[in-house]
Amino acid sequence: MSTDTATDATGLDDRTFLDRLRSSQFLSDLLSNRLALIGLTIIVGMVFIAVYARLTYDLGALRSSQLGTVGDRLAPGWTGAGAIDQHIFGTDASGRDIYKRTLYGAWIAMKYGTVTVAASTFMGVALGIIAAYYSDLTDNVIMRTMDVLLAFPSLLLALALVAIFGTGLWKVVIALTLVYTPRFARVVRGAALKVLEDEYIEATEALGAKDPRVLAKHVFPNTLAPVTVQSTLNYGLAIIDFAALSFLGFGAGPGMPSWGLMLSNGVSNGLLTGKWWMSVFPGLFLAVLVLGFNLLGDGMRDALDPRMRETVD
Repeated sequence: MSTDTATDATGLDDRTFLDRLRSSQFLSDLLSNRLALIGLTIIVGMVFIAVYARLTYDLGALRSSQLGTVGDRLAPGWTGAGAIDQHIFGTDASGRDIYKRTLYGAWIAMKYGTVTVAASTFMGVALGIIAAYYSDLTDNVIMRTMDVLLAFPSLLLALALVAIFGTGLWKVVIALTLVYTPRFARVVRGAALKVLEDEYIEATEALGAKDPRVLAKHVFPNTLAPVTVQSTLNYGLAIIDFAALSFLGFGAGPGMPSWGLMLSNGVSNGLLTGKWWMSVFPGLFLAVLVLGFNLLGDGMRDALDPRMRETVD
């Protein structure tokens, strides 16, 4: 009996990371969700597009006007306006190739979206755990501040903050980080309060564990599930808000191949004059990427929620 137990224990210890990954219930549920797989495929595809554009195209050339060498607002070649492989998405009012700019826009969206979500996640998790653990005055000060920020519509608050900080993509990152932090703080605080009710937390403290160790080793790991879902869903929202602020003129600078700015230029210089391609393709890429994050986030939420799993009697 002891030999079998030792063998079983040895077998568990000898499992590789891939073996443990394959046996994960969360991964199994996630991969069985077709919509989540579609979302993951979209995101992976956009990552490849973003990296390819970043390594292949020169940002300076994409921002500079090409008038004089390339025609103004040329239709895509496959519409019959030229060679089928020439200017696949057409050109804009400055003669710049919309195809290359749209692909590079994926890099800009992923880059600044990643920084925003990472920063807001870090700040929200830290504030949420501290509020739950120390409670009383600390909890009231932190969470009432978060409630004030949550009282404003996210885009309106971002506009107000950008007006204070100034325009520019990195200024938008700071503004959106402050806007998204309260969402993570409230989610993490709720999850942390449930963890702190468990008896093993009291036992750990009774054994002399310091506050940083309790928070880092026991509280934080048990809040990862809701944080992961919230981060995925906020990723798509961050990309939309970046595009919206650039569309309004508060984000990307002149000539920057940002989807929001391209949409703004397309509406003002193309859509009203029948040049539909100037706004359709950047808008399509934006919509598809946001859809991918939403599908993946919904799938992760379902996989992490035990109530969504089928029980077998």
